[in-house]
Amino acid sequence: MKKVITIWFVVILMIMAGCSFKDKEESTYKKVEVKLDKAIDGDTIAVLYKGKSEKVRFLLVDTPETSHPRLGEQPYGKEAKEFTKELVEQAKTLELEFDIGQNRDKYGRLLAYVYADGQMIQEQLLQKGLARVAYVYAPNTRYVDPFTAIQKKAQQDGIGIWKVENYAQEDGFHKELIGASEKSEKTTATTNACLIKGNITSSAKIYHTPNSRSYKQTKAEVMFCTEEEAVKAGFRPPKQ
Repeated sequence: MKKVITIWFVVILMIMAGCSFKDKEESTYKKVEVKLDKAIDGDTIAVLYKGKSEKVRFLLVDTPETSHPRLGEQPYGKEAKEFTKELVEQAKTLELEFDIGQNRDKYGRLLAYVYADGQMIQEQLLQKGLARVAYVYAPNTRYVDPFTAIQKKAQQDGIGIWKVENYAQEDGFHKELIGASEKSEKTTATTNACLIKGNITSSAKIYHTPNSRSYKQTKAEVMFCTEEEAVKAGFRPPKQ
């Protein structure tokens, strides 16, 4: 009797071990190996997928543009493009991982997490401060939490797109802030006369002169030397 119980115990352990291995195997997300066609931008490449060239848009991240028809070239766009280009062109293995939702966007591009030699490119872009977490649409949100944690670290370190306050925002990149900031710093160093405060709210960009009612309590996110300079940067005077 004891021998029978022992045999059944061993059989049960073997079944449990098999199930455990199967569960572990099924929990690993499948990746599809592809061949590189060409690098396009920091967050977009073209690959050979199912026998034809397909554009791939990196899921959950956004890098500054290099040749957008409306936005033109944005600061750190070239750096992001070159970084991605080097990774995909030097990679021996290039893989795509799809999320559980739609795998194409409204432009027909594939939406995927992209791996170069086993390392996810989205993570590396965020670590270098060359991308922001963006276009978060359920249910394609598998890695949004770790991506957000990586972005927070880059923000704290002030690297890449995070070097200039408010350049990278929820609605995209604002290159006018970099130009205004650099011009303001340069002028302040020579004349120390740039006293106009530029403040950004969720709905508007407002400048305050020393004569403005709320000048003292306004937090300056960028400084201007003249009102003309502030207007050119997209700021307006306060309504009152």
